[in-house]
Amino acid sequence: MKKYSYVGISFIILLFGIIFIPKIVNRVQSTSIVKNDRMSADNPTANQKLAYLKINGEPRKVPEFALLNQDSLLITNHDYKGKVYVVDFFFTSCPTICPKMSRNLVFLQNQLKEYPDFGVASFSIDTKQDTPRKLKAYAENYGITDPDWHLLTGSREEIYELANAGFNIYAAENPNVPGGFEHNGFFALIDQDGYIRSRYDASGNPLIYYRGTIGIEEKEDENGEEEQISILLEDIKKLLEKDE
Repeated sequence: MKKYSYVGISFIILLFGIIFIPKIVNRVQSTSIVKNDRMSADNPTANQKLAYLKINGEPRKVPEFALLNQDSLLITNHDYKGKVYVVDFFFTSCPTICPKMSRNLVFLQNQLKEYPDFGVASFSIDTKQDTPRKLKAYAENYGITDPDWHLLTGSREEIYELANAGFNIYAAENPNVPGGFEHNGFFALIDQDGYIRSRYDASGNPLIYYRGTIGIEEKEDENGEEEQISILLEDIKKLLEKDE
């Protein structure tokens, strides 16, 4: 009888996995699992210390990189040592989410002018077209003035390794989507020591990344996803003021 009991329990566990695991995965992919009440300005999570993104129990650091910026200068991850900065992946001819992301980053730049240790690292995923000269024109067009905001380009292999393996921020070439490239529009927050940081959500899970595609004045998009630029600004200030 015990043998059949164990088989029955195993079947229930297997059935639970089949029914619920895909739903959990879908919630993680859509970020709905950490949506509950985390955007509210009076959310108690706003006063908590920021989390470290951990892989196999170890805090995740920014991977090594060495790329050319819009002024054709070689910039590495070590140039950001001692600075708090935001990472994004974009391309200058993007017809969809990149303009929104860039405007949101310019908003952050303008809000943080009094902090000399704030910066941005924007990695182009169109490595063929986005030359330093083109990145320079893009910077001028969007009003990018922070000397520590570098628009970076390099080899395709290095950029996509950084996006998909280094930061786990999806980016890929796809001729079937507008612009020929697809990416998820997330911002990563990096502290002075090069660690990826984020706040905790209402359930006690790290937020991990911040949605960069919705402006602070929009509140939410057509899918009901709430803006996260306001909480990103709060968390940047926490790190800059060492109040985290």
